[in-house]
Amino acid sequence: MARRTPTQAHLADIDPETWLRGLPKAELHLHLEGSITPETLVELSHTNDATPLTLEEARASYAYTDFPSFLMSFKAVTQRLHTPADYETITYAMLRDLAAQGIRHAEAYISIGILHWQNRLDVDEVIAAIEQGRTRAERDFNISLLWIIDAVRHFGVEACAKVFHKAAELSKIYPSVVGIGIGGDEARGPAQDFRELYAEAKAAGLHLTAHAGESTGPPSIWAALNIGAERIGHALTAQQDPDLIEVLAQRQIPLELNITSNLRTGCCTSLLDHPAKLYFEEGLMVTLNSDDPPFFGANLLDEYLLAHRDLEFPLDQLRELAANSIEASFLPPDRKLALLSEIEHYGW
Repeated sequence: MARRTPTQAHLADIDPETWLRGLPKAELHLHLEGSITPETLVELSHTNDATPLTLEEARASYAYTDFPSFLMSFKAVTQRLHTPADYETITYAMLRDLAAQGIRHAEAYISIGILHWQNRLDVDEVIAAIEQGRTRAERDFNISLLWIIDAVRHFGVEACAKVFHKAAELSKIYPSVVGIGIGGDEARGPAQDFRELYAEAKAAGLHLTAHAGESTGPPSIWAALNIGAERIGHALTAQQDPDLIEVLAQRQIPLELNITSNLRTGCCTSLLDHPAKLYFEEGLMVTLNSDDPPFFGANLLDEYLLAHRDLEFPLDQLRELAANSIEASFLPPDRKLALLSEIEHYGW
């Protein structure tokens, strides 16, 4: 059945926030550790600390002034995770919060590279815990979740190799572990250094993602493409290279855009300079994502509202972005088709 086209009068009666909340969609660029709200941090602190954090103290942990200090704030929050049970708690809370925004599927990064580096918790116990949280939340909130194992690129190739080898091992145990990626400081961990590791991960059946073009120029995105990345996180600086824009359009490489994140970290100086609308108009495979919502003060629903109100994406174009998010996901074809049908028939 063809989707009914609304009249202008009907569109005028629609509340965008209500409509966008109900729109089925996926979140493809979200860090589990970056989803922890100050309220959840206080809850964890009451369990773990002799002197629990106040909500004001917890909120102060999220303060930063630029991209390097953001990475330090992110680290400070993750160090509040003391037990595997804490990871189950934050997984369940993350999916509860996502489902409340109309999100039907999520693909979340988890930084087991930080666990390796800090040598604080057993990785196998942490993964078992997040799987328990995932299973409970999927049942309770009608949402699905897949994991992407994230390595911290500036820890070096050897450290990342341990993470990717562990990801391959985990994927054989947990079907929800589907991919790998590299985050962290692009300048100190160039994508080309990971060419062999990405080839090994692909051979192991893992999907390949990469943060690229967030805090460095177009060469970082080219390098991510050259090592086989199937999706690019951020891709902010692709706008500086017309040849790159053409390649991204031709190959329909999904871009995990994070508008508010780019503004808050200072990687993009103003909303008018953000290329989200430009990329869409150039025919690129654009998806909207929230990255680390409590750090940036915007969840995925907020990103859709921002795109509508400030970047002038009509609601039907946002329906297209929601469909992009499903098509770009690592879900099996039958699940993709079911969700795409829901989006196609989502009413006015």
